[in-house]
Amino acid sequence: MATAEARTVAGSGAAAPSVGWEPDRFRAAVGVWAAGATDSGDAAAVARELAGNGLRTVVLVEGVSDRSAVEALAERRDRDLVDEGVCVLSMGGAMSVGRFLRLFGPDGLTVEVRGLCDEAEEGYFRRGLEQAGFGDALTRDAMEALGFHVCVADLEDELIRALGTAGVERVFAAEGDLERFRLFQNQPAQRDRPIGRQLRRFMGTTSGRKARYGAALVHALDPDRVPPPLDRLLPERSR
Repeated sequence: MATAEARTVAGSGAAAPSVGWEPDRFRAAVGVWAAGATDSGDAAAVARELAGNGLRTVVLVEGVSDRSAVEALAERRDRDLVDEGVCVLSMGGAMSVGRFLRLFGPDGLTVEVRGLCDEAEEGYFRRGLEQAGFGDALTRDAMEALGFHVCVADLEDELIRALGTAGVERVFAAEGDLERFRLFQNQPAQRDRPIGRQLRRFMGTTSGRKARYGAALVHALDPDRVPPPLDRLLPERSR
């Protein structure tokens, strides 16, 4: 019997006709498919059907904050990712990358796939790419040539360096969080940490804050200060 999640992604006979490739429904279907549960076959069929309605590229990222940042950059550059057939897909962690890559390779949806990861998770992405048939003994340069980019140390760290600590604090102030950050800095566990680490840690202390700042920091960037891994991630504009 189909689970509630599979029924949601599959829809019902009374549902309205699909419009385009329906990114949210596609993400839900791919999540069920990648999990490999009982209903993964049904979810795979839904994902294939939706992909056939205009999907061109899947961009794999580790978490929702990364997706938030990528989509914010697209917005800043006046790009309509849905219209271009680009789906930014959060995997819920780098360890899942191999399963997701297999869905989009020669035996899967055969769409272009790109990705972004933290430096600490580079090995998972490299092995996933090699096991999915994207190459052998891949170097970081070879991964980048395939469209997979590595953040040092992570995307938040890249954005903090690009904005500078004063720039990040201005974003905190605009978001109403600067006073909270000052209190956070004064905690015994934080006092001796470099400010860059304090900034990164603060953004991850409350549910939803990291994703909110993923977008807010990107919107605050000068156009020529976008970190290279993020700047190069999206495919060329198709339309």
